[in-house]
Amino acid sequence: MPQEDYKPLILIADDDPDLRQLVRLNLETTQCDIIEANNGAQTLELLLIQRPDLIILDVMMPELTGWEVLRYIRTHDDKELADTGVLMLTGIGESLNELSSPMYGADDYIDKPFKGQELLFKVRRVLSKVRRRREVSE
Repeated sequence: MPQEDYKPLILIADDDPDLRQLVRLNLETTQCDIIEANNGAQTLELLLIQRPDLIILDVMMPELTGWEVLRYIRTHDDKELADTGVLMLTGIGESLNELSSPMYGADDYIDKPFKGQELLFKVRRVLSKVRRRREVSE
């Protein structure tokens, strides 16, 4: 498949359906395919089956927290899985997010409530980082 035809796949993982819809609406201008998960277990399942390029991941979700999902991604032996981009989208507070997101291995974070332009900027930046990581490992 030619590179210019490639559409990144983004997984929006949040237990709040209104927030998932808001994120989806903000991503409408991107040339990405979008899938959604409403809890940590479903996020992990979609991660393993669909292999998204980027996960926009909430911390506080039922079944598995975002931190547990992120730890699985970053410690798994599968290189493609480990290279998945992770943008934490949480309401835990900016200072806690700033400290904990890098510690767990997230590529970036954004606090709720968020501005659409900030979300788009960070999504593009993380997707670019993922693309570079995957090119280096090929």
